[in-house]
This record gives sequence, structure tokens and C-alpha cells, in this order.
Amino acid sequence: MPEAFPFAPNRIGAPQKLAHWLFAVAFLVFLMVIVGGITRLTESGLSITEWKPVTGAIPPLTEAQWVSEFEKYKKIPEYLEINGPAGMTLAEFKFIFFWEWVHRLLGRVIGLAFALPLAWYWLRRQIPSGYHGRLLALLALGGLQGAIGWWMVSSGLSQRTDVSHYRLAVHLLTALFIMGGLIWTALDLKALARSAANRPARLTGFSLTILLVLFIQLLFGAWVAGLNAGYVSNNWPLMNGRIYPEGVDWSQGAWFALTHDPFLTHFIHRWWAWVVVGALVVMARRLKKAGARPVSIAIHSAFGTQILLGIATILTSMNIVLAILHQAVGALVVASTVWGAHRLGMDRGR
Repeated sequence: MPEAFPFAPNRIGAPQKLAHWLFAVAFLVFLMVIVGGITRLTESGLSITEWKPVTGAIPPLTEAQWVSEFEKYKKIPEYLEINGPAGMTLAEFKFIFFWEWVHRLLGRVIGLAFALPLAWYWLRRQIPSGYHGRLLALLALGGLQGAIGWWMVSSGLSQRTDVSHYRLAVHLLTALFIMGGLIWTALDLKALARSAANRPARLTGFSLTILLVLFIQLLFGAWVAGLNAGYVSNNWPLMNGRIYPEGVDWSQGAWFALTHDPFLTHFIHRWWAWVVVGALVVMARRLKKAGARPVSIAIHSAFGTQILLGIATILTSMNIVLAILHQAVGALVVASTVWGAHRLGMDRGR
């Protein structure tokens, strides 16, 4: 008979260990999303004007080094047009530099936390057949995400006072995709650890539809952040006293308004959320009927909390703590939805 696990015969517990490792890396990516939100909300993303993947891990250690970094920052439009006229001090620069440095450092930590164990498990033949390519793809996506991060930052170093909201969206959505991929793969491995008969879950058409509905909301959420559109209204459910806001600029065409106008992107983001809620309620009910009540509860809890945080963030004029929590719970909505999609795909995987 063929071996149940086509790798080293004394490594039967490997799938469980691999799953725990991937869940840990997914948690680090979750933290990265939170720190990214802090970096955005504190306007810290352009404070480091160079990309040094290795030497950049060491922050300035002397006053002279801090002054040198500050002088580089003084050459970009954000300082020349906004922070310079406002009288930014070296101490204030150190604050925004800290958050961008932490964000980049965490990216390096995630890379090592994935690459080194992957090499270890690979050499010890503890990776089940069929998972090598998937793990390499996740590693490549992680490396690409670092390049995307610099691509995003570079958009704000020469002509703009902030980063491109298009590139910001790519950066955030790629991070969430990586987190989802890590969770999905970890769940596959946990299923394999329970029984050698279990096969990887398959994405159903129903789940794909739910994920696409959620993707649209995440995309507009990223655009709202990139365009600072959260500040255009601080009341709810109306926007400045109207259901449909005044001030939408259609002069450059519908596509430009849809992708660049802060009033319109904010309007779509706050109302498409209810489409997402409806889709997730349907998914959660289907999961409950399938006997996956914990997943159903997780989905309801995540989107319920997210809706309340979104409304509170608007009513408090983008309170930074609430806004950060809103982004964090948004990542939890993604995680719980991926969990649900995986559970619905398990029957097809069998």
C-alpha cells in the first residue's frame, strides 16, 4: 500500500506543526495590518525616504544620524508643503519615523518567520506532498509585498504629498490575501493531520461570490483611507444632512469620480457594507446548517463589531483608536470569511 503521507515516515505529526506555524505567521501579518493602519493615520509612511532591505533594519543611533534622516525628509513634498510650514521639529519627525520603521521591521520579521522554518521543514522532509508549491508561492508573495510597499512609498516622494491611493489599496489587499492564504493552508494541514483521507478544501462558487463582495468593500475602504475620505462627514446615517452627499465632482467623468472623489468613495463604502452584511449572514446560516456553528458565530461577531466600529469612527471624526480598531477588525472579518469559505469547501475537498 502507498504511504498515507508521502514524506518522511517518522513525521506523522508534521501537518499539525506546520499548521501552527502558519497560523503564527498569519497572526504576524494581522499585526502588520494594524501597524500599517497606525502608520497611515499618523501620516508616518513617507518619513523614511530610502529602501534599504538589510541595513534599514537599524534605526538612527546618534543625533547626527537623526539629523541626516530629517534632512532627507525635508526634500520631499510632504515636508515642503505641509509639515515644514507647520514647523515640524526633530522630535516630531522621530515619532513618525518610529512607526514607519516598526512597520518595515515587522515586514522583515515576517519574512524570516516564514522563510527560515520553511527551509527547516523542507530539509527535514516534513512538508506533505502537494504543499511545496503553495508554500513557495506564499513566500514569493511576501517578497513581492515588500516591493509593493516601496512602490507605494515612492509615489509620494517626488510630486505628491501622500502616497497613491491605488498603490495603497494594492499594498493592503495583498497583505490580506497573504493572510487569507496562510489561514487556508493552515486549515488544510489541520484537516490532513486529523485524517490522511482529507484533501485540500476547494473554493466553491458560492464562497467566491461572498469573497468578491467583501473584496469590493475592502477596496473602497483602502481608497477611503488613501483619499482621507473618512473626514468628509462626521454624521450617520446621513452624510452632512443628506443620504447622497453634496460635493461629488463628476466633471472628469464617472470613472474618475468613482475612484477619486472622497465624497463618493465614502458614500459607497458606508452603504456597500450592508451588502456585505447580507452576504455574510447568508454564508453564516449555510455554515450553521452544515454543523459549523463556531465559524458562523465568528463571522457574525466580526462583521457586527466592524459595523459598530465603522459608525463610531465616523461619529467621532476619525478618532485614531477607533479607526485603527476598524482596520484591525476588518482583517478579522477577512479571516473569519476565509475560515467559512474553507469549511464550505471541505466537503468538495473530500
